[in-house]
Amino acid sequence: MTSQASTRYHHHGRFHVAGGVLPDAITAYRTYGDKANPCVVFPTCYGGKLDSQLYMVGEDKVLDPKKYFVVTFALFSNGESSSPSNTPSPYNGPYFPAVSYEDNIRAQYAVLQELGIDKVLMVIGFSMGGQQAYYWPVMYPEYVEKYVSLCGSARTSPHNKCFLEGPKAALVASKDFDNGHYRESPKQGIRAFARVYCAWAYGQTWFREHKYKFDGQFPDLASFMRERWEGRFIESWDANDLITLLHTWQAGDISLIRDKGDLQSCLSKIKAKGLIMPSKTDLYFPPEDSMDEMVSLRNSARLVVIDTVWGHTAGGGSNMSDDNFIQAEVRKFLEE
Repeated sequence: MTSQASTRYHHHGRFHVAGGVLPDAITAYRTYGDKANPCVVFPTCYGGKLDSQLYMVGEDKVLDPKKYFVVTFALFSNGESSSPSNTPSPYNGPYFPAVSYEDNIRAQYAVLQELGIDKVLMVIGFSMGGQQAYYWPVMYPEYVEKYVSLCGSARTSPHNKCFLEGPKAALVASKDFDNGHYRESPKQGIRAFARVYCAWAYGQTWFREHKYKFDGQFPDLASFMRERWEGRFIESWDANDLITLLHTWQAGDISLIRDKGDLQSCLSKIKAKGLIMPSKTDLYFPPEDSMDEMVSLRNSARLVVIDTVWGHTAGGGSNMSDDNFIQAEVRKFLEE
């Protein structure tokens, strides 16, 4: 059971970001529970809206509003916080400035200050949310006690960046994208984007075992791609939002905050306790990257690999088995 929560909007006023400025930047967020309880921050991922965070929030889930004050944040460019699709001229559409993870965390911190939060017990996130979880203890080392990165990394790897160029190219090269100046949704481009992306989201075994049928929900692979991937992105996403958010992802690197690109040094200085949970079959945040990071994190973090065929999606509420495993590990981590 999940408590109902309305979306709230924090107006930052004039807000400087990586690519310029937003005259009235807005962060969309929701809160669950009592502010007197320990605070847990749970930001969105790529393709995520505030509704998508509910798989972990509820009285029967690890982020129980009776125990914790849970704050979920929408990333800039996700269509809820300031984005190309909802920002007025002259910063609308393709004129929207580039936004970094650092910009997002600064904005989220401002909201927490407005809410009167003196300390964050834990930041947890999946995918781009997992990358944000790494940023918090680097940017605000005295403010965050723990962080959990689900299928994420401290720096976006070269292979990850290369993978993202595939769906991006399919979208921006479409005849209806018009360099971002489209007057109506470029559905051909979004369909192509979704088809290129979907093969990367799951492990090869997942496809071999025909799990794309979702226990009879889809009769075949073609229906799965058309309905679950094309349909979802056409219905819920703006093309310029997808591209701007993708660029935020590609630029991820916590070591640029304070260590001039030295990732090992940056990781070794993190004071907060970490739980790093990659998926065994993730094709673009592979467990090997997490293992490399653990060398520098040393005893400050614990690595738990999710043994799954669900690929990257294992960390995002895709199936009950992985959900139960992840939530059990996070529950233990919270109680340590």
